[in-house]
Amino acid sequence: MSKRQAVFLAAALFLAGCANLPGPLAPTPEKPASCPPCAACPTCPAPEKPADKPQPPAFSRVFTAVAWSDLPGWSDDAHAAAWPAFRQSCRGLRSRAGGEAWRAVCAQAEQVDGKSDVAVRQFFEANLRPYAVSTADTTAVDGMVTGYYEPLLNGSRKPDRRNAFPVHGVPDNLLTIELGDLFPELKGKRVRGRVEGNKVVPYWSRGEILAQESRLPAKTLAWVDDAIELFFLQIQGSGRIRLPDGSMLRVNYADQNGHPYRSIGRILVDRGDLKLEEASMQGIQAWARANPARLNELLDSNPSYVFFREMPASDDGPIGALGVPLTAERSIAIDPRSIPLGAPVFLATTRPNSAQPMNRLVLAQDTGGAIRGAVRADFFWGFGREAGAQAGRMKQNGRMWVLLPPGYPLD
Repeated sequence: MSKRQAVFLAAALFLAGCANLPGPLAPTPEKPASCPPCAACPTCPAPEKPADKPQPPAFSRVFTAVAWSDLPGWSDDAHAAAWPAFRQSCRGLRSRAGGEAWRAVCAQAEQVDGKSDVAVRQFFEANLRPYAVSTADTTAVDGMVTGYYEPLLNGSRKPDRRNAFPVHGVPDNLLTIELGDLFPELKGKRVRGRVEGNKVVPYWSRGEILAQESRLPAKTLAWVDDAIELFFLQIQGSGRIRLPDGSMLRVNYADQNGHPYRSIGRILVDRGDLKLEEASMQGIQAWARANPARLNELLDSNPSYVFFREMPASDDGPIGALGVPLTAERSIAIDPRSIPLGAPVFLATTRPNSAQPMNRLVLAQDTGGAIRGAVRADFFWGFGREAGAQAGRMKQNGRMWVLLPPGYPLD
């Protein structure tokens, strides 16, 4: 497709009111089949003078400088455990906003004994400054911390009686268009759709995709044995599939159909099928096992659908939005409109379903379609069943402090 055609498609989708579709970022717990009117868009420029009208801010957050002593449990953390994740962040930070300041900090890191908690803590205190994160319109410093993980599924390269649920790659007819190419004030916004005759229309919803899977113009990466596990693979954004010969196939988020995520847990609660306290990942899985005849109808109520790409075999964590492997219990997903992607963050929260404090240094290395707001984080627990048990139960209050180098642009 030529750039001119892409711009035309972008304009068509934008004027249809689809400009508020979510971004393409990783674990996309994520438009109805018909787009809302343009009045519903978050930023709809006036056609005659789009540049003259003031635009609302892309995000609403405040950074307030504080002392290191204001971070609860800062001195007690095992800082060296976060060092490998910080060194991974340095690979991505150099090319991002404030890259020059980060390059100087990361160069200093070359001289640090990364196995010493004291040396690592002193490095951060000497080279970075802590800022309390709050929401600008409410000055709220408390937010929500959820969890995610890298699941293990069973499957095969070819379908059989056991493995009947396909893991799809990106379809050939999925259009992803950057609206910033047409409207600078929409930088970072993108829409997805497909061509139908001489019209641009929204891409198919989950139910529409599943109804025509055999004709979907997309490569099937694998077939797995459990529909609800596949659904949660799409929520998590990455995972491993154990093949019949024992080898592992790794898959990672590649794209999404452009429809927003609708929580099936909330649907089950609203219908009275689950109590609110039962609407964890484990509770939803248990309901699915007990109600197989109703599962497809439930899953189709969430119109979002995630497509994957195959990744090289590795013992590292999955690749996050920063482009580096995630580190178990030291990486988080954030809203990049609020927290700089790649930055160190001190997180004060509690362990899943408890009041036990969990205060630690983490790295903002990932994003997610459901991670929206200034004080909002998704905590990466790692790979496997135990990590999944922790992630599925986690929905805690939390506070966040972002650590930035002197001279970093705060506006």
